[in-house]
Amino acid sequence: MDGFSLETPEQVGRKLAARAKALRLAKGWKQITLAERSGVSLASLRRFEESGRISLESLLELAFALNRLDDFDALLQPPRAASLAELEVAEKRPARKRGRI
Repeated sequence: MDGFSLETPEQVGRKLAARAKALRLAKGWKQITLAERSGVSLASLRRFEESGRISLESLLELAFALNRLDDFDALLQPPRAASLAELEVAEKRPARKRGRI
């Protein structure tokens, strides 16, 4: 997709935080419970739920504790081919190899 997003990274972060909080509450967990189960500090979890800001590593740890780590599998996947011609071009393209030092 070569388009543009209508949301900013900050808005997406806040939406993710709201979803994580909703999952936490659906499990009946307090913030301290999720913090302990994930290994993420309570301060980091609070900051995330309030602002949407968190490190990728901590976000993945929270997702694991909430049993949602598989949700990240589709993230940053290459786009699907839109036509048979694109598939044929992709098949002919040689795989990139790492250069030697």
